[in-house]
Amino acid sequence: MLKNAFTRHSRKLTKRHKIAVAGVATLGAAAVVFTAVPGNAETTTSEAAVSSAKVTYTSEQLKGLQADVSEQLAAKSLQAKAAKAAKAKAAAEAKAAAEAKAKAAAKKKAAAAAAAKKKAEQARKAKAAASRAAQRAKLKAAATKTYANNLDGWIKESLAIMKAKGIPGSYNGLYRNIMRESSGNPNAINDWDINAINGVPSIGLLQVIKPTFNAYHVAGTAWSQYDPVANITAAANYAAHRYGSIDNVNSAY
Repeated sequence: MLKNAFTRHSRKLTKRHKIAVAGVATLGAAAVVFTAVPGNAETTTSEAAVSSAKVTYTSEQLKGLQADVSEQLAAKSLQAKAAKAAKAKAAAEAKAAAEAKAKAAAKKKAAAAAAAKKKAEQARKAKAAASRAAQRAKLKAAATKTYANNLDGWIKESLAIMKAKGIPGSYNGLYRNIMRESSGNPNAINDWDINAINGVPSIGLLQVIKPTFNAYHVAGTAWSQYDPVANITAAANYAAHRYGSIDNVNSAY
């Protein structure tokens, strides 16, 4: 009766359909018999007959079966694609996070280096400023230092200027030549030697003539041969150029 019920609305099946239907029918019949017969029962002739029975399906039923299989395969394919996409997305997110972390670390390192460089530059500038301030204070102190208005004070002031200008000479060398030339008199004039005859007499503590004084005058001192400090420094400058130092002069020069 099952066969007649299905063949009423069926259409002719192809050989491929028949093979598929036969396989399905065989499996279905075997499943029914297996559940109906006790486990210890022996196989009967009727069971064999049932298992060999043919079941006929319409083309619509076959299409439905195929559609179910296709849907299951499609669902599995979509699941696989979704899993693959999720894995790729997770990997991309992990890579992006690692790159962001590395970038942040590099930025932090660069900022620290810039801060250290700025701090070092500020320290250098502060040190340089302090050094300049100390130098200015030293120069100011030297400039404002007062000396006695006598031979000792004139020699000491001249030595300070000579040291600043890099002119060699010692207290003893200056004192010894001053005493020989003028006996310590800043207004002393030689009015009898060849220089006096030529109209350029030797004047001052170290008896300097006008052309020599002008040529070897030391900046910062007075432009007068009678000024004790200007006279000493000009004479010491001349002696340094000609004899190496005023200390090397032991007679008229």
